[in-house]
Order: sequence, then structure tokens, then C-alpha cells
Amino acid sequence: MRTFLKKITQLTPVAAGLAAGLIAVGIVSIVGGNYANTVVRSQLAPQKIFFPKPAEWPALKSEAGKQVLTGSQAKLYANDQILADIHKMYGNATYSTVSAKYIAGGMKNATLAAERQTLFMGDTLRGLLLGAWGWGQIATYAILAGILLIIIGTLLFVLPVANYVVNLRPAREPKKSQAKVGKAATAGV
Repeated sequence: MRTFLKKITQLTPVAAGLAAGLIAVGIVSIVGGNYANTVVRSQLAPQKIFFPKPAEWPALKSEAGKQVLTGSQAKLYANDQILADIHKMYGNATYSTVSAKYIAGGMKNATLAAERQTLFMGDTLRGLLLGAWGWGQIATYAILAGILLIIIGTLLFVLPVANYVVNLRPAREPKKSQAKVGKAATAGV
């Protein structure tokens, strides 16, 4: 067993330093991920966007009445509320297609002007919410990467310490009482 431990713990102090660096980067990554989540929440909260209650769309039943505060909620609202409402009102029309018709018609059609403005606002809000979702994703990945770096760093740090304990620590001299017992045992043989 000692030989096995000796073989798997042959890391240098440089490896221990790099392992400590991994742990430090992991901690910074977790702090950064938590900060990004806080920013997403602080940007969404003042907007006071709430899921409709009762939910009109089946995918939103679990969120009915809740405020949009997280990146995943922002994506859900953007894709399953705003986009669904746009498709319900205008079919597959987009801001660019309606705007092209409005401009081609001499910018005089009030119905197209209203549709154009509604589609622009819906697409803009949807894009902003998907941006919040993207930052929420980055935060989640940063936190997960931080946890993984801390685990790997800890394992890589433990190996040199184990190497020191098993192989490099100076041998202990026996205590005087143990030395006398050892001499007495050998003398009696």
C-alpha cells in the first residue's frame, strides 16, 4: 500500500502551487458567477415584468403570477409569452416584413404603422430578455466551472501533501520510554 501511495503522490511543490492557483481561480469564478446573477436580477426587478395569471400558454402555468427575476424566467417569458403573443396577433410577420410593407406603401397606412411599432417593441423586449438569459447562462457556467476548479485543485493539492506525509516527512525518533521497552525486549530474547 505504501508503495502504491508513493507512486501516485510524486508531485512537486510547483504542482501544489498550481493546485492552489486552481482553487483561487475557482473561488473567483464562483464570485463572478454570483455577481452576474445579482446583476441580472437587479436589472430585471425594476422592470416589474410578471407572468400573466392565469397563464394563457401551457408552458407558463408553473410561473403564473410570478415576477421575472432570473435569466431562465426571462427566456421563458421572451419565447413562451412575447413570441407566442406576436404569433397569435400577427402570424409569422416580423418587424422587418411589416416595416418594408409600411415603407413601400408610402408610410401612410395607420394599421401597418401600429403593427410595425408593436412588433418593434415586442422584438426589442424579447431581445433584451434573451440578453438577460444569456448573462444568466454565463453566470451558471462560471459557478459550475468554479466548483469544478476547486474540486480539481483540492485533489491536486492533496496529492503533494500526501506525498510529504507518506514519503518525505523525516522519520520520527522513538521516545525514550519506547526505546527502553525495545532494548528490554531485545535483551530478553
